Amino acid sequence: MILRRRQRRPSAFEQGPRKNAEALPAVSVVVAGMLALIPAMSTTGWWPDFGLMALIAWRLQRSDPFPNWAAIPLGLFNDLITLHPLGLSVVCFTIALIVLDVMDARRIRGTFFTDWFVAILLISIAEFIQLWIAAIQGAAMPLNVIIAPIVISSLLFPVMAGIVAMLDRYRLRK
Repeated sequence: MILRRRQRRPSAFEQGPRKNAEALPAVSVVVAGMLALIPAMSTTGWWPDFGLMALIAWRLQRSDPFPNWAAIPLGLFNDLITLHPLGLSVVCFTIALIVLDVMDARRIRGTFFTDWFVAILLISIAEFIQLWIAAIQGAAMPLNVIIAPIVISSLLFPVMAGIVAMLDRYRLRK
C-alpha cells in the first residue's frame, strides 16, 4: 500500500478570479440601472440614477473594469430602461469615465471622502445635463427639481460603493 501525501487545497486567493469575473462589473451596472423599473410614483423625478452610481462606484474602486467605450452600451441600456432621451446616459457615463480617467492619470486619489465628493460632483453634473436637455425639449423644469435626486444619490452612494466593494471581493475571491 502506497501512502500518498495529502495535497494542500489552494486557498480562494490562490485560485485567482472567478470564472467570467470580467463580466460582473457590467452586469452589476445593468442590474443597478434596472432598479428604475421598481414602481415608484412621483410628480417630480426624485429617483436616483443607480446605473450611473454603480458605474462611478466601480470606476472609483478599480481602474480596470471598464474601458471608456463601455460607456456607450451601458449608457444606451440605461437610456432604454429609464426612458431618458437616447444618448443622455451615454453622454453622462462617458463624461464620468473620462473625468475619472483624468483623475487616475494625474494620480488624484485620496480617501473615501474624496471619492464621495467626486461621485457627488459627477452625479450633480449628470442631473444638470438632464435638466438642461429637458429644458431644451420644452419642459418647465425649475432648478429645485434636481435637489432631491442629488441629495438622495449623495446619501446612497456609500451604500452603492460598499455593494461594489463586496462584489469586487467576490469576483476576485478575496
